[in-house]
Amino acid sequence: MSLTHRERLQACLKNDPALDRPPVALWRHFPVDDQVPESLAAAVIDFQGHYDFDLVKVTPASSFCLKDWGVEDVWEGHTEGTRRYTKSVVHSPKDWERLKVLDPRKAGNLAAQVDCLRRICAGLGPDVPVLQTVFSPLAQAKHLVEADTLAVHLRLYPEAVLKGLATIAETTRRFVEACLETDIDGIFYAVQHAQAGVLSLEEYKTFGLPADRTVMKAAKPLWCNLLHLHGSDVYFDLLLEYPVQIVNWHDRETPPSLAEAQKRFAGIVCGGISQETIVFGDGSQVRKEAADAIRQTRGRRLLLGTGCVVPVIAPQGNILAARQSVGVAR
Repeated sequence: MSLTHRERLQACLKNDPALDRPPVALWRHFPVDDQVPESLAAAVIDFQGHYDFDLVKVTPASSFCLKDWGVEDVWEGHTEGTRRYTKSVVHSPKDWERLKVLDPRKAGNLAAQVDCLRRICAGLGPDVPVLQTVFSPLAQAKHLVEADTLAVHLRLYPEAVLKGLATIAETTRRFVEACLETDIDGIFYAVQHAQAGVLSLEEYKTFGLPADRTVMKAAKPLWCNLLHLHGSDVYFDLLLEYPVQIVNWHDRETPPSLAEAQKRFAGIVCGGISQETIVFGDGSQVRKEAADAIRQTRGRRLLLGTGCVVPVIAPQGNILAARQSVGVAR
């Protein structure tokens, strides 16, 4: 008898010899559908029903956690399925200090996302692990302020920014606690500023890690937390600061390789297929990268996936090739 998705991921995490095949999961945005909890839940459930992945990562528009502060955005057809921000709420350093902690059980968009999770978990059942996307406080702060001014503010007005980040972190902590009341198995924690081209390591330790710890403390009881380190030249070893079981980064574009990462992290490494290949390649190229990922890891402690979200323009055949590249359960 083959393993369920949950059993397979748990066996992978334990490096259990009984693992029947490497688990695989891809995720994408659902633009327009992501503006209403009912339609986002339906899109996620339909996607999973078609591809039967071993893990479902719920990917709402990044603004879901910001709109209750007054941020606005618009869908303009971006290939990744993301939206363009059109209204910020932090215009001066003092505005960071004026942010109010939100109650995810009352705030409109945060509460709607919790409702979406309940619908997805109920629709998929207990055998499919579900992860909710949670953006780090710095990643959220980037969209609260006008474009490209976050780094300026944190370097010139650090005390004000730190107060704002504390408010964002507390709101996010409360959101994670609300999510724990659903049947999710973990959070997908998206860190976007832990890369050398954006902040120095010391800057991230000052402005990123304290807020991250506040959020991740709430997620610690979950068994399937995934850390996504976005971008190039990431501070990979920071992941040891987080209570996560899986790490995901752009392994085809920036160090470390999957093989090297497994020497530095005892959990599951997630990746192996590049965004470029999943969009512009064909099935044979997708299978080639998947085979290389399995070779690097010997098929152990590997969750096959892409280094980041699958663009909405990715051909269905390439997604199917990724799903089928791990073979069938023994």
